[in-house]
This record gives sequence, structure tokens and C-alpha cells, in this order.
Amino acid sequence: MLTAFTAGLSIITVSELGDKTFFIAMFLAMQHSRRLVFTAVSAALAAMTILSVGLGQVASLLPASFVYHAKIGLFLGFGLKLIYDASKMPVVANCDQVLSEAKEAVVKAEAQLGEKNALGIWLEGFLLTFIAEWGDRTQLATISLAIDNNPFGLTSGAVLGHAICAAIAVTCGKMLCGRISERQLTFIGGFLFIVFGIIAVFEKS
Repeated sequence: MLTAFTAGLSIITVSELGDKTFFIAMFLAMQHSRRLVFTAVSAALAAMTILSVGLGQVASLLPASFVYHAKIGLFLGFGLKLIYDASKMPVVANCDQVLSEAKEAVVKAEAQLGEKNALGIWLEGFLLTFIAEWGDRTQLATISLAIDNNPFGLTSGAVLGHAICAAIAVTCGKMLCGRISERQLTFIGGFLFIVFGIIAVFEKS
């Protein structure tokens, strides 16, 4: 359980920092109550984590040989893709551009929702985050880890990792944005996936 907790916490924290949902939370916190935005974003990410762990547990019911090779392929393939993506990113982080994209998504959602009361703002943060997280690298990472890790340990670690990133985004995201490069974080995430893939190769009983 501790191994699953550590894996979930490390992968999610590294992958979520500088992610699209990170910037959505950052922009929302500039416009609305930080506490309200934090609870909405954290709830959405927790819901997505539970769903992803459930999908991983379902996948674990497939034939053992298939699961073994699929898990290795997912980790190594995703790790190499992240490293490739990072190599194509500019060395100098352009936070304003990414934040502008998040602003565009928020403005579009607000035009559709209309309401500006606390519940409307909370639902906006929840739905924007949940939709942005669907099919994202952190969701795929959680599904992959859930195939053969303790679901409770993984869920708690991943939820904590998401909450840490959400807290950073709503409190000091703008300040941190210029100091931590998305390129560096993507490289680290890619290497972490490759490490998990290599470990998975030697885990077969």
C-alpha cells in the first residue's frame, strides 16, 4: 500500500504541475475565491482519480500475460512520448501563452453558465477541471498504475498529489510559473514513467 501511495503521489505531483488544469485553477483563483476554486478543482481531480483507478482495476481482470505486456508498453511508451514532447518545447517557458489558453476556456464556460453565484463558480471549476483532465497524461498514468497497485494506496497518493498541485496553483501559481519550466517537468515525468516501466519488467512472478 505504501508503494502504491508513493507511486501515485510522485507521478501525479510531477505530471500535474504546469498541466492545463493547473493553469485553469490559477486563472479561476485570480477571479474568484481561492478556497472555492481549490475545493472545486480538488473535488474534480479526486473524482477523476477514483474513476481512473476503477478503470485500471477493471483492466487488471484481463489475462495476466496481456496485462503484464500492456502495462510495460504503456509506461515505456508514455515515458518516451513525454520525453519527445519535452524536447520539442521551448527552453524558456511561456507561461502567458498557456495561461491565455486557460483564460479562453474559462471565459467560454462562463459565457455558457452565466451565473456568478458561489454554486455557479464551484460548478464551473469542477466541470472545467474534470473535462480538461479526461484523457490527460495524469489520467492515463493513474489507470496504468492501478493495474497492479493497491487501489486505496494509489487513490490516496494521487488525490493528495492533485490537492498539493491545486493548492500551489491557487495560492502562488503565477509566481511559480516563471521559475518552473513545463519542459523540465515533462522531462522528469517521462523519466519517471520509464523507471516504472523498467521496474514492471522485473515484477513478473
